Amino acid sequence: MTTQLLAKSLSEYAEQFTSPEPAALAKLNRETHLKVELPVMLSGHLQGALLTMFSHMLRPRCILELGTYTGYSAICLAQGLAADGHLHTIDINEELQDMAFRYFCAAGIDRKITQHIGKAAEIIPKLDEEFDLVFIDADKQNYHLYYDLIFDKVPVGGFIMADNVLYEGDVVLPIEQQGKNARAMHAFNEKVRADTRVEHVLLPIRDGIMLVRKTMN
Repeated sequence: MTTQLLAKSLSEYAEQFTSPEPAALAKLNRETHLKVELPVMLSGHLQGALLTMFSHMLRPRCILELGTYTGYSAICLAQGLAADGHLHTIDINEELQDMAFRYFCAAGIDRKITQHIGKAAEIIPKLDEEFDLVFIDADKQNYHLYYDLIFDKVPVGGFIMADNVLYEGDVVLPIEQQGKNARAMHAFNEKVRADTRVEHVLLPIRDGIMLVRKTMN
């Protein structure tokens, strides 16, 4: 997203007091900004470090990511996988597949990641897996659909994370002033809030992360 929700000075301060960005991620960050359209879609140092920390805390055996982009968040999430763990990541843009794989290799986690190219709504039902952690960072209009498609694939006690749920801060605007993506994010947040099968917290980090824990089927 393009809007800085936290003052730039505070974001920079937070990064200074966060573990340094690993070399492979720093190179990927730079190449993405130099060569790829919409580099703002990259998770970046602070959010990436948070994803890595969550993954280490959970030690998931299987992760599903919706929205690979250039692979930054997948690398972060894969750091905390269990020894025999695996991450599936889905993206519709085949042009970025080779770049992402190159950095998966550079990070030494290429054997722990399977890349899927195509529409997430078509691929998810074909995945015969149980996912301890799901990270949704794809097209905003379909967050509600992805949530429904993955819910039964997450065990009780498993986690779902959704990115961009504050959508540049526009979710707090009057509904008639919101763009279609902000309205979609607000509707998704309402959907999660109304779901009695989960506990959830909206973290105002970067563009907003909804953290959901499944408590019942």
